[in-house]
Amino acid sequence: MARVSLVEKDQADPVIRDLFQKLEDQNFQVLNLFKVMGHCPRIGRNFIRLGNSILSQEELSPSLRELAILRVGNLTQAEYEFTKHVPIALETGVTREQVNAISDWAASAEFNNEERAVLRYTDEVTQSVRAEDNTFARLRGFLSEPAVVKLTATIGYYAMVCRILVALKIELEPE
Repeated sequence: MARVSLVEKDQADPVIRDLFQKLEDQNFQVLNLFKVMGHCPRIGRNFIRLGNSILSQEELSPSLRELAILRVGNLTQAEYEFTKHVPIALETGVTREQVNAISDWAASAEFNNEERAVLRYTDEVTQSVRAEDNTFARLRGFLSEPAVVKLTATIGYYAMVCRILVALKIELEPE
């Protein structure tokens, strides 16, 4: 059970109520995560906006983005985040075998060199904030500067998301 209540649209501050309505109008589910963020309307609004920006298809391949998100979810033991992003990852071209191997990606033959560079970087940034120089050099062999910045922002944002989910014990929506 979540440690804080879920803010429903009819209880929400007008900022959040409008945002929830826009999501519903676009046939998007108002996630429990968003309902929790409704407790802090301005942060919640910008939290959702930033997440939507990260999910845009600019700078970084969607499949690389999703591998990084899955790995952050895996490392932080955020079942909610991992579960929500598996279908998105599969839509972007990540294979079921890669999803199944994400926890032990370094020992798996399912990932190419570019994916390995992204996953190594994701591990280091998630676990210790810093990335080793050789890890960064390997990553730059595959990604442009804008793509590296987007990847780093993705890792940071989803680490924050996972910390919120895990610390507040936010449960998956009934599907």
